[in-house]
Amino acid sequence: MKIKVLLVDDHKLFRNGLKQILEDTPDIVVVNEAPNVRTALKIVDDCNCDCDVIILDINLQDLNGLELIKRLKVRKFNYKILVLSMYPEDEYALRAIRLGASAYLTKDCSVDLLISVIRRIANGGKYVSQEIVEKLLTPADSEHQEKPHLSFSDRELHIFKLICAGESLTAIGLKLSISIKTVSTYRTRILKKMGFKNNMQLFQYASENNLIE
Repeated sequence: MKIKVLLVDDHKLFRNGLKQILEDTPDIVVVNEAPNVRTALKIVDDCNCDCDVIILDINLQDLNGLELIKRLKVRKFNYKILVLSMYPEDEYALRAIRLGASAYLTKDCSVDLLISVIRRIANGGKYVSQEIVEKLLTPADSEHQEKPHLSFSDRELHIFKLICAGESLTAIGLKLSISIKTVSTYRTRILKKMGFKNNMQLFQYASENNLIE
């Protein structure tokens, strides 16, 4: 039996390259692909997607990839989720695992590790680095004291990153399908949590902590 995979990534060239790598592996086949959360949900809702593993990026065209994990969980689907992202583990891995992902890898991982992890989670296992295991055992309060942005909710972190990428409140609202007023409320909440007064301070913090996309 082949392991059936759904790819969710907004870069077509990356999807094509990854698809080729996976389909060169005898026991893995890519059965579908999507560039964003909405398309992925349409595939699993409308087509009752017959797959074992979803390989998911964080930064997608519409919603944050973590939102897909949440919505799949609400729908009670039992797909195994491997987050494959350009973001370092300390930024998103803990959030992804706590939401229900089975594994988190960065896109610079080796092909051998990627294939091994796909097989492991398809068989019910999980994969995280030793560093993430240790952080999972660390009380959340101590993490948040270390870096203020770790106290953000998933939506706050997404909006924080969009602001730091130079997106206007209007553009963020359109992208996330929420009102400008709601975006403004999130911005105010973010500034308060960080103890900052303006976007320039957010930009500086993001730059110092390698959070600029």
